[in-house]
Amino acid sequence: MTRKHAVAPAIAILLAYSQVWAQGESVRFEAVGDAIPRALTSEPGNAARGRSIVVNRDGGACTLCHAVPGEKNFGNIAPTLAGVGARLSPAQLRLRVADSTRVNPDTPMPAYYRTEGLNQVAAAFRGKPLLSAQQVEDVVAWLATLKEAQ
Repeated sequence: MTRKHAVAPAIAILLAYSQVWAQGESVRFEAVGDAIPRALTSEPGNAARGRSIVVNRDGGACTLCHAVPGEKNFGNIAPTLAGVGARLSPAQLRLRVADSTRVNPDTPMPAYYRTEGLNQVAAAFRGKPLLSAQQVEDVVAWLATLKEAQ
């Protein structure tokens, strides 16, 4: 079984049970290289809210795949988030959260902010991102604080 196929059940659970489907239309963004240089919102990201989104199974559910500093239950099929703020800039983190397929087309990570070109999306959720623009900025703010590798 390939890594991509091993992740499919976790992503299916995330998509089936996520209760933070963003409301309204998504903000257009421009990716430059491996980053989205401009914030998606005028309000700065809030790191405390971002951490909550990352660890909450009804939020981003990032712990299904990633080891997350300070958490006891986490996945091991994706890179650890420890030290990610030292490895990647906020602009690079923003693209990876918004649409990681632009960095790696074969990634099993959901496109948390992309709404077009997706497959098998229930009618009620078509055109709606998994995370709002503000939630993306909040997650980026928290990830940027993770400077220490564990």
